[in-house]
Amino acid sequence: MKVLVIHGAGMNMRGKVQTEVFGTLTLPEYDVKIREYAGALGIQVEIFHSNIEGEVINRLYAAHDGGIDAAIINPDGFTRGYPALVAAISRVKFPTIEVHISNPARRGTHSEVLTASHGGIAGFGIVGYDLALRGLRALLTK
Repeated sequence: MKVLVIHGAGMNMRGKVQTEVFGTLTLPEYDVKIREYAGALGIQVEIFHSNIEGEVINRLYAAHDGGIDAAIINPDGFTRGYPALVAAISRVKFPTIEVHISNPARRGTHSEVLTASHGGIAGFGIVGYDLALRGLRALLTK
């Protein structure tokens, strides 16, 4: 099983700003933890980050044709106001799980990305990625 993990706009600022909300882990540290979680589950991951919506859309469409079984996205700055990204998620053949380190709803934000995703996990910190990987494994191996 191969999962594409997408870090959206602003994820490169993790551990540098808003640490009271998102914690002190940096994006490279996220990637290490995600690879650890995936390895323990026997899942291959490909990790991609971009602050540019079109690049994320292009990567999703390439994944559609390129052997990816599922995706996890933390849209961060793409959470609202990006209808082309939402459309791309709804068009790929594989399930996508949205993950947020914190709970956007507690800050008065709702996710438009979630409307196209198979499901969402929010508020569990970095462990949310482990939960998403476990959920995708269960979904795809049933």
